[in-house]
Amino acid sequence: MSPTFRSLHNPNYRRYAAGAVVSNTGTWMQRVAQDWLVLQLAVNGGTAVGITTGLQFLPALLLSPLAGVVADRVPKRSLLQVTQVMMAVPAFLLGLLAVTGVAEVWHVYVLALVFGIGTAFDAPARQSFVSEIVSDDDLTNAVGLNSASFNAARVVGPAVAGVLIAALGGGATATGWVIMINAVTYLAPILALRRMNPETLSTVTPAGRTPGMAREGLRYVRSRPDLMLVLAIVFVVGTFGLNFQMTSALMATDVFGKGATEYGLLGTFMAVGSLTGALLAARRTRIRLRLVVVAAIAFGLSEVVAGLLPTYLTFAVWMPVLGLTALTMITAANTLMQVSTAPALRGRVMALYLMIFMGGTPLGAPVVGWVGETFGARWTLLGGGAMTLIGVGIATALYLLRPGARSPVLTPAGGAGSLFPRVWDNQAVARARK
Repeated sequence: MSPTFRSLHNPNYRRYAAGAVVSNTGTWMQRVAQDWLVLQLAVNGGTAVGITTGLQFLPALLLSPLAGVVADRVPKRSLLQVTQVMMAVPAFLLGLLAVTGVAEVWHVYVLALVFGIGTAFDAPARQSFVSEIVSDDDLTNAVGLNSASFNAARVVGPAVAGVLIAALGGGATATGWVIMINAVTYLAPILALRRMNPETLSTVTPAGRTPGMAREGLRYVRSRPDLMLVLAIVFVVGTFGLNFQMTSALMATDVFGKGATEYGLLGTFMAVGSLTGALLAARRTRIRLRLVVVAAIAFGLSEVVAGLLPTYLTFAVWMPVLGLTALTMITAANTLMQVSTAPALRGRVMALYLMIFMGGTPLGAPVVGWVGETFGARWTLLGGGAMTLIGVGIATALYLLRPGARSPVLTPAGGAGSLFPRVWDNQAVARARK
């Protein structure tokens, strides 16, 4: 089997990946439909989309420490089946409200928040569950393939949503049908999880209930300068740079005067680059901390360029570059956090990672939406790219100024290392755990 797809030799992972791609496609369809619904219902569309996005990601900021503890204390396979239902129900209700013509902006706000609660508990369990499905040697590959699956869905989902919304009339009712389709897609991962063979899973013994479990995960991360640098970078990028749903909607409508189909296609073009980045990541057997830094800088620069492009065509052509740089940074950061963390703490560490990464969006989305409404849509990209570059530069400088930042690596599972020679190797990680 090709090195890019080597994790697929595992039957449990094949089932997991198949369910994920169906659900991810539906999720991307809903993201496009939900934003389009808000633009149809709200007077100040950009601000309303920003508030919706912020509310959807707010639970990740508030509940991730608790979600990480739950992920380490509850069997992840069972927990994930529950979280799929927690996301399907608000999706179905929002779709039903839109189809029946009674949806209002506040309905979207409330249900986006409820959906975000399900996502907050799903994400750390789903991220850390991968290490129970595949071996240590295949973990980096599996993380890369998960990103590829997510972005393959990102190629298909927005385009399908845009076409369906346009074919069904382009109004609020049309978006409701698309959102209801997403509610149905959650059946796929539930069935995949139930059909897994539990005997071949490397199930981690759930952690016992002890006081201060969330603080233990925080202390562990604070003792790791390399992980602190990753968290600082993903916070800056997630807060100011990765508001693609909103920036693409504003650019499509306010700057280029396009409709739902063209807006959906922008997400597809971006996902082409993201999918390429994910497949390249799946081929890597070593992950360098330097890759996270360089990819974040490249992303910031590419976002500034996107804000300067004069036409819809040039903007759409540039989208794969944005997707490639963003996904390279995200996959490298995600892999480093998982591969270099002790298994017993992985749920809490990944919860903290997701809290920083996804939780920054509620802070940045309303600001970016306000910037788009006040100064114009282009400034959402110009400002986001500039803030990304400044933030990454400051975080990297502070890391390099820290005593011992350039010292030799201690161990893949526990020590601090340098920015430039540091390498995570799957086989070395496996030996360290033994």
